[in-house]
Amino acid sequence: MPVQGGWIEVITGGMFSGKTEELLRRVRRVQLAGQSIRLFKPDIDTRYHPTEVVSHDQTRLQAIPVPNSQSLYLLSSDAQVIAIDEAQFFDMGIVEVADRLADSGKRVIIAGLDMDYRGRPFGPMPYLMAIAEFVTKLHAICVYTGELAHYSHRKEATGEQIRLGHKDLYEPVSRRIFREWRCQLKE
Repeated sequence: MPVQGGWIEVITGGMFSGKTEELLRRVRRVQLAGQSIRLFKPDIDTRYHPTEVVSHDQTRLQAIPVPNSQSLYLLSSDAQVIAIDEAQFFDMGIVEVADRLADSGKRVIIAGLDMDYRGRPFGPMPYLMAIAEFVTKLHAICVYTGELAHYSHRKEATGEQIRLGHKDLYEPVSRRIFREWRCQLKE
């Protein structure tokens, strides 16, 4: 990792792959190092707690819920490190905000889904991965085959891209299972 200047780290993958857990691990290391940090989450993500970032294994840290990307920039001026969970829920402005924060010398750590339930790139995530110095892609385990799970399957067929949920609504599936189901839907 760079020793001077700012940079962007993106932690990505499907649901249940450990993205938030990895984000929180990095945040705790920053805290142990005595660096100032701000942890943010989109205010629409209230699944586990309205003001905490919580992993599926219930690891949790206090966070600042924000309504949009511009709020991230406005609330980050006095921190050395900026951590952002569920970045796929933010507007496209997060790409410029992350870039400006890194340009100003800050370490920016971002976690978010790379694809939506349809297997399509999710919101600003592909752009964030493109400008990041470091990208970590994590995988869950397919609940049907035991293979690496690259996709987040939504159990209910609904049209909206954003639908908050966890194991009640989503499950990790492998490429093979995802493709088989997509082919069945087309028939």
